[in-house]
Amino acid sequence: MIVRYLLAMIAGIWMADGLALLVVPRHVNALLREVVDVSPKVWGWEALAASLGAFLLFGTRGLRYEAVWTVTGLVMIGKGLFLTIAPEAWRRQVLDWCLDREDIDYRFWGLGLCAMALLLLKSAGWIGAGAP
Repeated sequence: MIVRYLLAMIAGIWMADGLALLVVPRHVNALLREVVDVSPKVWGWEALAASLGAFLLFGTRGLRYEAVWTVTGLVMIGKGLFLTIAPEAWRRQVLDWCLDREDIDYRFWGLGLCAMALLLLKSAGWIGAGAP
């Protein structure tokens, strides 16, 4: 039962991030740059992303689209570990590349995050047929 709530929490984070990227991509970009410049230790929080990725990897066994959640969990773990333990020069290079995209690129990422959130909610039984 708690697994469904944790999956809904992950979906909620994805949906909030996705909607923010769809509506105000430049503002999100500016905020992220500011946070990283003011507090480089924010990367420690990426360990949480790796943990949520591990939960997604193992908590979605037996759900619909299991292969999607396996790949997504592995990507979350990889990203979280990279941003937590990679040398600062590597992180900065990746961050600069990611934050120098056009607004339309962020909107596509936002659309993808929203779609993934809805798919996860459907897989966990929160929406669609058989929802409680």
